[in-house]
Amino acid sequence: MKITICTIGFAGKTAEEFFRLLREAGVQEVIDIRENRAGQLAGFAKYPDIAFFLKQLGSMEYRHEPPLAPSTEIRKSYRRGRDWAAYEPTFLALMREREIPERVDLNGFKSTVALLCSEPGPEKCHRRLVADLLANYWQSLGHSVEVKHLVSENSVPPKKKRKRSSGDDGADPQ
Repeated sequence: MKITICTIGFAGKTAEEFFRLLREAGVQEVIDIRENRAGQLAGFAKYPDIAFFLKQLGSMEYRHEPPLAPSTEIRKSYRRGRDWAAYEPTFLALMREREIPERVDLNGFKSTVALLCSEPGPEKCHRRLVADLLANYWQSLGHSVEVKHLVSENSVPPKKKRKRSSGDDGADPQ
């Protein structure tokens, strides 16, 4: 079996860029690997809107796969220290505990899928780790698997959190 696993994040992309990248890659199904797919900051990628847009704008299917998401604890720990060197082995240990990739049924995949998360690029995102896990495992079983990271050269970088100054109560301006 030949499969292409694309990865894509919605942050830093306009809806136009996001859906164009998916269409150009020939994605047939988007697999959402976020723990929280309904967050208010997700914009056009918020569920159930994302499923509607994928179907209407690209005839793509949508599926949510929470076992491929980091746990709340792992995510919070990473946000505190931004230590990718610590995050990666912790996340991979969680995947082993969940028996990923062995428990992911290749027969349930379209020939071209995209793993969806929020980070603009794949460098420090669990979607890259999941894509590599799946690809390496399925290749070891004799399948042809290619991984493509869908990024836009013209993407707007996500806004950085403002630093707290003394006397700042930490509340975000509305």
